[in-house]
Amino acid sequence: MTEDAVARPIRATWRKSAIGYSEDMKATVASLGFRKLNQTRDLPDTPAVRGMLKKVDFLVAVDGEPWQPPTRSRYKIPRTRSKKKHTRGR
Repeated sequence: MTEDAVARPIRATWRKSAIGYSEDMKATVASLGFRKLNQTRDLPDTPAVRGMLKKVDFLVAVDGEPWQPPTRSRYKIPRTRSKKKHTRGR
């Protein structure tokens, strides 16, 4: 094999917590092998890994690409308001 044929690993770092996101996003982060926040991993450059990184690109930073924390996420689980009535002052 030549040097060009050998795929370099992708270096990815888990930057944002998955708390508040769907179980699917948490499972994807775990399947990439991340256990702790700010952990860096060298992942194989395969289509499956690239797809997983694309799915959680708002949580994981890939070296060589700019990463901005999301301002508002469409993947976040919406909070529900309590049904409790306020009875203050009555």
